[in-house]
Amino acid sequence: MAHPHGHTHAHDHHGHDHGHSHGPASPHPAQPLTWSILRMTLAARVAAAVAISAVLWAVVLLAMR
Repeated sequence: MAHPHGHTHAHDHHGHDHGHSHGPASPHPAQPLTWSILRMTLAARVAAAVAISAVLWAVVLLAMR
């Protein structure tokens, strides 16, 4: 049979630091992106798509051999 424990846990002060420097209601600060397809030019996106397609076709052709 379940019974109440009679003690509460304060989640703000556990005695250890989580490394957060913002309040619980505010979002995390933006992290710098090292690479994003959205920052690539159209020509770079097309070139990347062609390169990926060529690699996938090479895998298919090698598998069919």
